[in-house]
Amino acid sequence: MEQPNQSYINSLSGGDEAFKQKLIDVIKSEYPEEKEVYFNNYNAQNYKLAADNVHKLKHKISILGLEKGYEVAVAYENNLIDGSIDQKEQFEAILDSITNYLKTL
Repeated sequence: MEQPNQSYINSLSGGDEAFKQKLIDVIKSEYPEEKEVYFNNYNAQNYKLAADNVHKLKHKISILGLEKGYEVAVAYENNLIDGSIDQKEQFEAILDSITNYLKTL
């Protein structure tokens, strides 16, 4: 399974450590809440709202260098819109890897 990384953040920051840290801080502050809202909507079987949550989360997945994870998120978002939970396990495994990675930053 691919692992979250800072490659994209490093390229965005262009060596500006203050900007890099600001991006990381934004992700660390927004991600837990967005993840919680996703789980709340999913558990309430509110799949349309959960799809909106996945849409927001997929941008953080991309920023953290998870190209395959982004593809999973896109597919899962579309599945939720269609009322299907196919790819739920793969998506939530990505969320777990991000959660663990952010603890190391």
